[in-house]
Amino acid sequence: MPQSSTKDSAILLLHCPDKQGILAAVTEFININKGNIIYLDQHVDFVEKEFFMRVEWEIEGFLIPQEKISEYFYTLLGKKYGMNFRLYFNANKPRMAIFVSKMSHCLFDLLSRYAANDWDVEIPLIISNHPDMEHVASKFDIPYYYFPITKETKQEQEATEIALLKEHKIEFVVLARYMQVLTAEFIAQYPQNIINIHHSFLPAFVGAKPYHAAYERGVKIIGATSHYVTSELDAGPIIEQEVAKISHKDTVEMLIHKGQDLEKIVLSRGVEKHLERKVLVYKNKTIVFS
Repeated sequence: MPQSSTKDSAILLLHCPDKQGILAAVTEFININKGNIIYLDQHVDFVEKEFFMRVEWEIEGFLIPQEKISEYFYTLLGKKYGMNFRLYFNANKPRMAIFVSKMSHCLFDLLSRYAANDWDVEIPLIISNHPDMEHVASKFDIPYYYFPITKETKQEQEATEIALLKEHKIEFVVLARYMQVLTAEFIAQYPQNIINIHHSFLPAFVGAKPYHAAYERGVKIIGATSHYVTSELDAGPIIEQEVAKISHKDTVEMLIHKGQDLEKIVLSRGVEKHLERKVLVYKNKTIVFS
């Protein structure tokens, strides 16, 4: 994950009703307090009349202490403009948990990028409803927790998983082809912080066996979608998508083989954008900054 600066920085993501002067006010807040802006991007949704912005600045010499920046920003600007904002610091390394079932392609891709230091992230644990992927976790020296789940044990097992995530101070969860539908109670613990990979170009072919459905429908492209998980199945805000052309010659097995390459690429792109704090969720859409 390319870093915009080797120095410690603050990252501000915000949205609010659009009006004149917001960009100038935010940059003035940073400049007047001796912050050096190293990234700035903004977008206006003219249909929703909503303003979106991501700004990053070096905090060495910044006049406001880190622990006071949010308070000052809300008092001086957030309240005035009705802003919904989040503040991050690049020195705080995110903690990510991976959930997986029996397929290894997405898991290997995530862990390879982690091992290569492509991402500035910690992965304290991997959780699964099957024992099959423990050997993969062992290759990367990451603890692997196996929680078999049935309809009767699901609620109890999820409660145990949540407790484990809290114990390890996990900030977000990645579902690397985890073939279980999370309960609303689980999702509520990590709103906009659970990333799933679905093996179709959503909103087409939600749910199980989308490659089989694509084959039966005779489509000419297949796709993959990384998205935030909500209580509605495969309907959360989309982060990243990609497609590949197929033809009448492709069997279901060939679709699965081609699709798995898409899945791991699209999931990793979605995770990377999340790690870079470049995704803003608004209603059921995302603004993904470059």
